[in-house]
Parts: sequence; structure tokens; C-alpha cells
Amino acid sequence: MTAKGETAAAMQTIIRDATIVTGDRTRSVLHHGAIVVDGDRIVAVGPSADMVARYPHAQVIEGSGKAVFPGLINCHTHLCLTSSRGIQEDFGFPSTLRFPVTVQAMLSREENAVFAVLGALEALRSGTTALLEIGRGTDAYSDALATTGLRLVLADTASDLDPAGVPAGRFEYVPSLREAALQRTSDLISRWHGAAGGVISCMVAPHAPEACSPELLRETRAIAERADIGYTIHLNQSRWEVEAVMRVRGVRPTEYLFQQGFLGPRLVAGHCRFIHPLEIELLGQSRAFVSYNAAIAARRGFAAPIQALEAAGCTIAMGSDNMAEDMVEVMRTGLFLERVARQDGQSPQPEDVLEWATRNGAHALSLGERAGSLEVGKQADLVVVNCRRANLVPTLRIVSAFVHNGQARDVESVMVAGQWLMRDGRVLTIDEDDIVTRAEEIGHRAWGDLVERYPDVDFPIRLPRSPRG
Repeated sequence: MTAKGETAAAMQTIIRDATIVTGDRTRSVLHHGAIVVDGDRIVAVGPSADMVARYPHAQVIEGSGKAVFPGLINCHTHLCLTSSRGIQEDFGFPSTLRFPVTVQAMLSREENAVFAVLGALEALRSGTTALLEIGRGTDAYSDALATTGLRLVLADTASDLDPAGVPAGRFEYVPSLREAALQRTSDLISRWHGAAGGVISCMVAPHAPEACSPELLRETRAIAERADIGYTIHLNQSRWEVEAVMRVRGVRPTEYLFQQGFLGPRLVAGHCRFIHPLEIELLGQSRAFVSYNAAIAARRGFAAPIQALEAAGCTIAMGSDNMAEDMVEVMRTGLFLERVARQDGQSPQPEDVLEWATRNGAHALSLGERAGSLEVGKQADLVVVNCRRANLVPTLRIVSAFVHNGQARDVESVMVAGQWLMRDGRVLTIDEDDIVTRAEEIGHRAWGDLVERYPDVDFPIRLPRSPRG
């Protein structure tokens, strides 16, 4: 028979003799420290010797030569678009490839789920513990994502714009499309919000200003308010969007949202690249969050005016967006882009960027009480980084070293809500070989089929005949 104290102790884990990057308000870093996890919660953080003495029966994990960071939080991504990796990064947005359908349309529900899990795998391996997945038909692959153990915020894209008229410049909004989008949103919330003990939650996601009627904007925000959840939208992501909204609505995208009562402190605005100073002021006054999707912005050749947005009152978070899920790369690209934009080699600092990608991201996704920092009472969402790497030593200032020079392969272990999803480089919740093999085969076949189906579409890439070349 097991004693009560022994049962409790068996649930406790100490990572000792590590560098603990707490990510708290003071940005404290504890050297030769330890973090204690009991069940799904952090119960203590402090000097290693003190923690080991206080919890003598806990399972001990040696952290010498390692750093424990808060898990990275991705506030804007589309996991299934890993199916376009290596192609769509180089054709701008909107894409200059003129296929009448996307490669996603060539895939079955099960095949799209493979790419969603592939994206989750990359996210996990690069230290992401929570992500906002914005998809079309999200419920079709949410079961597969739930098995990964990641902290998920699920959102289904809502639009009532008839896509058939857009190439000819017609922006027609269809009530039946609106009702169907609202129903999908409501169904997703009913099924998934609060699932897996709260590890899975939902947001509302009208697609973009040009894709949404005033009725859809107002009704999606009303759903979010009734469900007491946040909402997100793609905003000012392209010149085309700005021109389309000004032509249809007579105002800029953020002004259109303001007119519909859509701005607010629960809004997560993705991108904000082509944004006018008046729009920055409106967004800042509403205390909205901005997901700074730095890596995709750099690939597109443009970046959001982060310094101005932050000064106006927005809180900056970070996201990966399309084709890639590496939040380590996102942080570094964000740091570099901002220093170039500001023409300042000292601003922002790596600690600023880490806060965008952790603490701020948690608040953006309404997870601030649970995640985003390593503090007593929060759930244990953490990553262990192997600091004995040529790219990280000497570890004099580990946050700077990791943001400037860290790589996904430096992430050794990942925990979400007290559960290990990856230990010592081995992913525990995903059959990695199977997912990679299947995604490779499906991707080659789908792109080959797309090119073959539309031979008259200019496609300046010569595809390999098969996964083997």
C-alpha cells in the first residue's frame, strides 16, 4: 500500500542545477536553479540546493548545462499549409501562381490532417508549447492535433465573400455562406473549447476585412463575447487587401473594423504590415494584440511597424503563419527586422523578443493565468535547451545567446501542463517517421497532380518525379 505522501511525491519532478529563464515581469534568470512540477503545476522555483532539500522524494532530472525556458507561443499559424513548403514562400502574397485551386484542395481530409500534424511536429521540436491554429474546416483534423499534447487554440476561418467574383473585381457577400461559417464556428467552440482539461480552447476567426461583410464581423464578435473568448483576423497583410477594402468600403481596413465595433482588447490582429498611422492609432487605442509574423514578413519583403504599434498601445505577440513552424527562427527574424527598421543595433533587446513570444503570446490567447512564464501556480509549459552547443557557449547571457544563435535542434525536451511531449530529443506523442514519410509522399503526389491538371498555368519549377528524385 502506498502512503499518501509517496503518491504525491511520485507526481513531483525537479529539474535541478539548470539556468531557469522565468519569463516573469522582472525577466529574472536564476543560475544553478531548479524548478519543481507537481502534476500539471509549477509549485516552486529557486536555488537548486534549497529545492532538492524541500522536495526530497521528487523525481530528479539533472539540468546541468541546460536552460529551462517558458514554452514558445505561436499566435498565428495555418498548420496544413506545410503542404506548400518550398514553393509558396517565393511567389509573394497574394500568390503570383495562378492555379485556380490550391494544393490543399487536392488533398483528402486525412491527408490534410497529416500536414497539420507535420506542422505540429515542427512546432514541438522548435520549442512551441501553445499555438493558435486558424484553418478552414479545422474540425476535420482537430482530433489528430489533439493527440500531439500541444496546447491548442483552435479557430475556423469565417468568410461570406463569394470567391467566384473576386478575380473579376466583384465583392459579393452571401448570407448562406455567412450562416454556414457561423455554424462551423459555433460547432467548433461547442466541441473543443475547454477540452483535454483546458489544454484545448477556441477563438473566433473572421478571415480578413475584404472577406467579411459588416454583418459577419458583428456576429463573429458577438459569438466571441458570448463564449467569453478572444477573436482574431488577418489585417493589413497586403496592398491588395488595402485597395480592395478602400474600393468596397471607402475606408482603410482598420477603419472599417472600427466602424463595425470590431476593435477591442481581445482582438489578435495578424500581420499589420501595410497599415496607415491613423489605423495604428485606432488599433492602439483599442488595446488590441498584434501577432508579429516576422519570418513570413521577411519572406514577403515587408514588415509591420512594430515600434509604432507598441507605442500606440498594442501588445506585441508573435506567430509563424505559413509553411513553417519554427518559433526560434521567428524570434530571431523579428529581432533583426526590427533593428533594421529602427536603424538601431540595441533595440529591441533579445529579452523583449522573448517576452513577445512567451508572456505576451499567452495573454493574447487568453492563457495568461496558465502559461507564458515559469512562475509558481502556472501550468508547467516549458522547454529544456541544451546549452552545451557550439552555437550557444559561452552561456553568459543565455536569452541573448538563444535568440541570436539558437536553433530548433538545441531544444531537447518539451513539457505541456506537466506532461512530457518530447524527452532527450525523442518526440513521445507523434510517430515522427510515419508522419514525415506520409507527408513527403502526399506532397509530391498532390503537387504533381496539380501541375498535371492545369498544364496551361505557368509554373516555373521543375518538380522531381517522386520523393526519391
